[in-house]
Amino acid sequence: MTLDAWITLAVIVAVLAVLVRGRVSPAVTVFGGAVVVMVTGVVTPDEAFSGFSNSAPLTVAALYVLAAGIEKTGALSVVMQNTLGDRGTYRLPLLRTLTPTMAASAFLNNTPIVAMLVPEVTSWARRRGLSVSKFLMPVSYAAILGGLLTVIGTSTNLVVSGQMSALGLEEMGFFEIGKVGLPIALVGLVLMVVLAPVLLPGRRSVRTEIEEEGRRFSVEMIVEPGGPIDGRTVEEANLRDLSGLFLASVDRGDTVIAPVRPETVLRGGNRLHFVGAIERVVDLQEMRGLRSAEMHHVMDLGEPSVRYFEAVVGSRSPLVGRTLKDVGFRAMYQAAVLGIHRSGRLVEGTLGTERIRLGDTLVLVSDPDFKSRWRDRADFLLVAELDGKAPTTASRAWLPVTLLLAVVVLAATGLVPILSGSLVAAIVLVGAKVLTPLEARRAIDLEVIVVIASAFGLAAAMQASGLAELVAGGLVDAFGDFGHYGVLLGLVLATVLLTELITNNAAALLMLPVAVTTAGAAGMDPRGAAIAVAVAASASFLSPIGYQTNMMVYGPGGYRFTDYARFGWVFTVVAVAITVLLVPVLWPAG
Repeated sequence: MTLDAWITLAVIVAVLAVLVRGRVSPAVTVFGGAVVVMVTGVVTPDEAFSGFSNSAPLTVAALYVLAAGIEKTGALSVVMQNTLGDRGTYRLPLLRTLTPTMAASAFLNNTPIVAMLVPEVTSWARRRGLSVSKFLMPVSYAAILGGLLTVIGTSTNLVVSGQMSALGLEEMGFFEIGKVGLPIALVGLVLMVVLAPVLLPGRRSVRTEIEEEGRRFSVEMIVEPGGPIDGRTVEEANLRDLSGLFLASVDRGDTVIAPVRPETVLRGGNRLHFVGAIERVVDLQEMRGLRSAEMHHVMDLGEPSVRYFEAVVGSRSPLVGRTLKDVGFRAMYQAAVLGIHRSGRLVEGTLGTERIRLGDTLVLVSDPDFKSRWRDRADFLLVAELDGKAPTTASRAWLPVTLLLAVVVLAATGLVPILSGSLVAAIVLVGAKVLTPLEARRAIDLEVIVVIASAFGLAAAMQASGLAELVAGGLVDAFGDFGHYGVLLGLVLATVLLTELITNNAAALLMLPVAVTTAGAAGMDPRGAAIAVAVAASASFLSPIGYQTNMMVYGPGGYRFTDYARFGWVFTVVAVAITVLLVPVLWPAG
């Protein structure tokens, strides 16, 4: 190995280690790796940052905006609402829901699709007394499988296509990946409908956990006029840091304050809404200056000015590793946390000092605008109202749908490149005021864009330093005795392992130069090897951290980490087997 190859190997190992630990932002980590290989002279500045001028990140950004327009107008709601139907217990409703989910995911970012379905599916399952955990993981998997049908199905497909061009190969055709993806999706759909009711455990959702176990109740107390706390602030009345209780809202009669700030002044006759463990609620009866109103359940949403939400904490959230008290949650988010749902159960103890973990679902009380303020931010992967209200359809829902269809048709026929079509569609949405410029900007996941663009630099370093050739030689030596199928199996398994540990885009871009070089050494079609990497990088079924939609349903479904491996191994085997069997046939050696 040359010095450049050793440097590149060290940088990639360090990047992978940091990504797996999850302590530093993936964008910062991968960008830092690209800077190191540039500074050490492994690649030139143009090579290190070639991804920022590549069409793939720009296309991904434009498609994010297009998906946001469809989500905001509720354009998919006509198709997706009521898909579960009234007939059947598990299998028929699953089939009715997973089929349109898969189809929509072939052309749209799957995150808004899953975000729209989570509250609807949860509410439907609750009304019928069914376990929502048997539905939400299949919804996520269906969105993943749908992404294997077209080049715009996932950002991974787009970045692989862009890197193929950089490596001297023809870019991926619009439906080309579907030659492998469609059989995987169809087999996966059948298996989900058959196996989900059997293999998935009957976990409780966040709302069911709160309601049925009754561990968190609320009580209303009235401030006695002229009493010891009349005219005092919440903090002065010692109602700020109650053990196992907190003040969720203050009803003044003409207005409701939620969440309540320490400086909020209490007045005689105000109704104070406290939430906490049932054994702590009775302690309020002994507090001077307060008298009991009526006790009612925490999920009674009778007050129109107060809403209850569930918010899933993602890997890029500033909350991870910190306590609610550390971040000043109420002041920052204008919301109060009623409970933390983790690994299928509510967290016990003092919530304010509990460190937030990746995948935690926070049960919140806030004003009705909380969702609109935070749904497009990195702080939460998913924000959904606990009353499961379906999205409304705007009068101009036809516009983003028409633009999407135009982009698909023009790109599929080769008349207009995907980049040009998607950029024009994004500009039209903003120009037509379907989205504001701020909404369009928030729709773009800059973390993903920077990871994609920076990973191009690491891929270039692997190619320029000869590291890709060395790894390819090792793979051929190890699996060459088993022919093309053996070599391809080694590539696919390595990609699947990487995508479960780090982001799927980074996994694809790091494995692609190895795959192309390996294919050349083994006498295989490099395009087939590249498409196999794209499929394997998106086939993330074994853990909640491998794919964003898996994490979105983790808390709302009440899942535990091991539930994904127990159900997902079947789909991983299917994806690997079909890819390895079909790629050499569909893309034979020249």
